[in-house]
Amino acid sequence: MHLTAEPLSPATDVVGWPVVVASLSLVVLAIVLSRLLGLRVEGSVAWASVRAATQLIAVGFLLGWIFRSAVPDVWAWLWIAVMVAITAGVLIHRVPEGPAVVVPSIAAVVVTVAVSLGVTFGFGVFSPEPVTLVVVAGITLGNVLPTAVLAAQQGVSAARDRPQAIESLLALGFDRRLVIREIAPRAARTALIPQIERTKVVGLIALPGALTGLLLAGVDPVDAVVVQLLVMYLVLGSAAVAAVVLVYSVTRASVLPDLRLAAWVRREAAGPASEGGRRRRSG
Repeated sequence: MHLTAEPLSPATDVVGWPVVVASLSLVVLAIVLSRLLGLRVEGSVAWASVRAATQLIAVGFLLGWIFRSAVPDVWAWLWIAVMVAITAGVLIHRVPEGPAVVVPSIAAVVVTVAVSLGVTFGFGVFSPEPVTLVVVAGITLGNVLPTAVLAAQQGVSAARDRPQAIESLLALGFDRRLVIREIAPRAARTALIPQIERTKVVGLIALPGALTGLLLAGVDPVDAVVVQLLVMYLVLGSAAVAAVVLVYSVTRASVLPDLRLAAWVRREAAGPASEGGRRRRSG
């Protein structure tokens, strides 16, 4: 596909720091409402806003330096490797104590990024420029991470909420595969609900970022839609693969090879005391 674009509208020249500050009005309103209503989420909202601004500004300067360097391709691939490592690390860190998810997490992240890059650049949708490499990898990882975290947590909850039921299944002669078939489907469906719902409303109440960016850049609407479909399917598929891998790995780990219940399954859901103990141990 050959994408042609016209120059951006001069209206884009007005975007600057005053406009960015004005865009914070809804964030400020949310903070004020949370404070007045005693919901106690204002700190999280404010911290997320500050952290996002700091990270994006740093990324902007870093990208500018990378793409002006003598070897931008090398830096782009290094950037992707760092993003993969950070994504896998965050996923492992945020999963509750219990089953080991290091290998499945790394495998899910690496495979989904590899397939996304392979499809996008292997079919020549975009030329493999440093900026497009980083952007496609970032889109994939940004959607894989929340779904994978939710999938792993749902898998842990599915096992911890039904230890007696799992032991009953084992007593009836179920093996690990059959136990997984009993407890994993609901966890996988729950983990995929946000991504599936976002996909369902595309074009109805939401215009995704890739489509919007291409339209603003002057690309033909039909070409822009085709590219958005490519991105959307890669995102949905990546999230689904990550969810399936994590739910399967976690639920499988709930039953030991000798068909006994794993010790972490019987551990109560982490309360304030155990959370504090974990923080002390990690500190």
